Amino acid sequence: MGRAFEFRKARKMKRWSAMAKTFTRIGKDIAMSVKEGGPNPDTNARLRAVIQNAKAANMPKENVERAIKKASEKDSAHYKEVLFEGYAAHGIAVLVETATDNNNRTVANVRAAFNKFNGALGTSGSVIFMFDHICNFRVKKEDISMDLEEFELELIDFEVEEIFEEEDGILIYAPFEMFGSIQKYLEDHQIEILSSGFERIPQTNKKLSEEEQEEVEKLLERLEEDDDVQNVYHNME
Repeated sequence: MGRAFEFRKARKMKRWSAMAKTFTRIGKDIAMSVKEGGPNPDTNARLRAVIQNAKAANMPKENVERAIKKASEKDSAHYKEVLFEGYAAHGIAVLVETATDNNNRTVANVRAAFNKFNGALGTSGSVIFMFDHICNFRVKKEDISMDLEEFELELIDFEVEEIFEEEDGILIYAPFEMFGSIQKYLEDHQIEILSSGFERIPQTNKKLSEEEQEEVEKLLERLEEDDDVQNVYHNME
C-alpha cells in the first residue's frame, strides 16, 4: 500500500469525530455548492458529491434539503474558502482549510491558535509545496465487474495513483484536477459513488518525541474545534 492508504488509515478515526461538527461542515459545503452551481444536484456536480458525503455521514435527508433551501435564499451567508499555512512547534508544517463568512474573524482565530501553542502563521506558499493535493472516491464494490488491476488499467487515463479495497468500498486516489473527469466516468458507468473528497497528503513526515507530539496535538485540536475550520493537515508522523 502507498502513501494514500497510510494517510487514510491514520486519519480515519480522527476526521469528523463529532457528529454536530460533521453536519456543520457538510452544511457549509452544501451552501458553497449551491451558490456556485445552483440547487439542482442533477445539474450541479459539486452539490451531487456533497449530498453523497452527507448520506455517508448519516446526515438526515431533511437536514440536507433544509440546507439547500437556505443556501438558495438571497440573504443567506456567502462562505469563502480560505487556506492558511504555518508551522506548529518543532517545525511541523500545517495547512488549515476554512470556509468563512467573516475572514477577519477567521484570520484572528487561526493566528491566535498558532501563537498560543508556539507556532507561527506563515505567508501564502510557505508550506503548501510540502503537500500533494489529491482527490478520492469511495465506490460500491458490487458495481465493479472486474478485478482491481483491470479497474486500475481502466482508469489509467485519469492518472489514478492508488486503488485499494476496504470493508466499506473501493478507494480511488488521483490528482486533485482529475476529480470532475473521474466523477463523470463513474456516473457514466453506473458505479455508485458512496463518498468523495479531497486530501492534502504530506510528501514526507517528521518524527517527534512523545512530548513534542503532545505539544503539536494541542494546536491541531484547537484548530479542529474552530467552527470556520473544515480540515487541518500536517506532516507529523
